[in-house]
Amino acid sequence: MNSIESLEKDIALQLSFLKSFKPQKPLSQISQKNTCFSGSGDSLVSSLLAESFSGGIVRAIDPLDLYSNRKACQSKHVYFVSISGNTISNIKAAKTARKSTAITANPASRLVDASDKAILLDFPSTGIFTAGSISFLASALTCISLVRKIPPLDESVFQKAESDAKRTKLSKRVFILGNLFTYPIAMYCAAKFYEVLGYDAHYCRIEQFSHMELFSAKKGDTVIILEDKNRHNKQLVRHLKKIGMNVVHPDMPLKNLDQMIFGAIFSQMIVLHEAKKKKLKECHFVIAKNIRDVSNQMIY
Repeated sequence: MNSIESLEKDIALQLSFLKSFKPQKPLSQISQKNTCFSGSGDSLVSSLLAESFSGGIVRAIDPLDLYSNRKACQSKHVYFVSISGNTISNIKAAKTARKSTAITANPASRLVDASDKAILLDFPSTGIFTAGSISFLASALTCISLVRKIPPLDESVFQKAESDAKRTKLSKRVFILGNLFTYPIAMYCAAKFYEVLGYDAHYCRIEQFSHMELFSAKKGDTVIILEDKNRHNKQLVRHLKKIGMNVVHPDMPLKNLDQMIFGAIFSQMIVLHEAKKKKLKECHFVIAKNIRDVSNQMIY
């Protein structure tokens, strides 16, 4: 099985995972005030989602920043998020934390050894090396469940995201926009464009886009807006279309948790469909061996 086939199967497994997901018990408000989340890549996105869904009570911080500036979460309980549990920055930071919990899929990892406690992620997968999809959903929902109660998950959100993604047309240069609850998903979406397609993608907040990234945009570039169709966003869409931008603005669900799930599935589906349209067999990061070697040397 190649990595694109594996990605497609892992994405499909999420539908049943949404039905079976078991959330954590939310931390009390007092505990949240003394809590940080930390991770890299998709795991940083999960950490940022914990910050957003807590209303800013908990803090998300880059593990290298945490290790270099130990006062950043001094005297706090740090939840380190890492699917592999072997990223070196997490491990170093965990060893310096006053109290730490590993959120990982690997019970035998070095992060678990370096932490006081562990929350083990349980999710099905093909076991083939590919871009993170179901592993991300598992870590994101787990982090969110630690800061707020999660109701039964609506599987129709998955189906709508899949349907909307099939109708999406892309260019090779993409801007993904989000706000409080979807900015982390914009980051995640950009990561999928990097990993699967090797495209030039940028993630930013909706307000900041008009101040900064817009000035580097060109006619024909794709702008994806991952937020509901409010007055501000409708105005932005009109102006962007007038100057020749390809604007993608799906009908987002109204509830914040549904928006997060929709955005994650939509992000996965649009890159998967683009890869299949181009008849790709492997994800970009699989065939870009020199780049992957540098990444592995820095991460592990």
